Amino acid sequence: MNLFLISFFVLFVQKGGDFLFPGIGILANVLGIVGGGLLGLGCGRLISERFQKTLMMACAVAVMFLGLTGTVKEMLEVGADGKVLLVGTNCMLASLIGGALLGEAIDLEDKMERFGIWLRRRTGSSGDTRFVDGFVTASLTVCIGAMAVIGSINDRLLSDPSVLFAKTVLDAVIVMIMTSTLGKGCIFSALSVGIFQGTIFLLAGFLEPVMTPAALKSLSAVGNILIFCVGTNLFGLPHVRVANLLPALVIAVIWVL
Repeated sequence: MNLFLISFFVLFVQKGGDFLFPGIGILANVLGIVGGGLLGLGCGRLISERFQKTLMMACAVAVMFLGLTGTVKEMLEVGADGKVLLVGTNCMLASLIGGALLGEAIDLEDKMERFGIWLRRRTGSSGDTRFVDGFVTASLTVCIGAMAVIGSINDRLLSDPSVLFAKTVLDAVIVMIMTSTLGKGCIFSALSVGIFQGTIFLLAGFLEPVMTPAALKSLSAVGNILIFCVGTNLFGLPHVRVANLLPALVIAVIWVL
C-alpha cells in the first residue's frame, strides 16, 4: 500500500501537479524510504528466520547485480573498429586506492557506526543487535551513486525532481527488502539521505560547473563499485569497510577535471 501511494505521488507530480517546490524530490525520497521501511518491518515480523535468510541472499544478489551492471555500463565502450574497450581503469584505481587511504585516516565507517549506536540508544532499540548494521548498510546503499548527486542538483537549479522521484521508488523497494531482514535500523537511512542530498542541494550552485558529463560518468562508475561492495557485505563475504571508501567518489570527480 505504501509503495502504491509513493508511486501515485510521483506520477501525479510528473503529470503536472501544482504543488512542486524546490526540495520536493528530497522530501519524497525521505518519505519513500520511511514508507518502504515500515512496510518491510511489518513483513519481517510475519516471516520465519529461514525465509529472512533467503530474502537477505536475494537482496545481496540484487545489490551486487545493480552495482556490477552500473559499473560495466560506464567502463565499457565500443571503439570505432567495433571492438569493446575497457576505459577509466586508471581513474578507478586512483579513486579507490586514494579513497581508501583518506577514508581510513578519517575512519568514516567508525563515525557512521557511532551515529548508528546513538540512534539505537535514542530510539530505545538497545536490544536490537542488527540496528547499527541495518542503518549503515541501508544508508550506504541509498546514498551512493550519481542519481543522488545529479538529482539533488536538478531539484535545486532546474526545479526538476524527476531523477529523485525515480530514485524514490527504487530506494523504497530496496529498503523494504532490507528492513524485512535487518530490522528497523534500515528505516533511519532516511536521515542519511536527507542530510547527504540536502547538503548537495544547498551547494548545488557550486557543484553544477564541476559535475560535467565526464565527471558524472566517473562518479557513477566508482559509485557502482562501492554499491557492489555493499552487496558482498550482505552476502557475508569478507567485510569491506565501504564507508571508508567514500572519498573515492570525490577523487573520481577531481580526476576527470
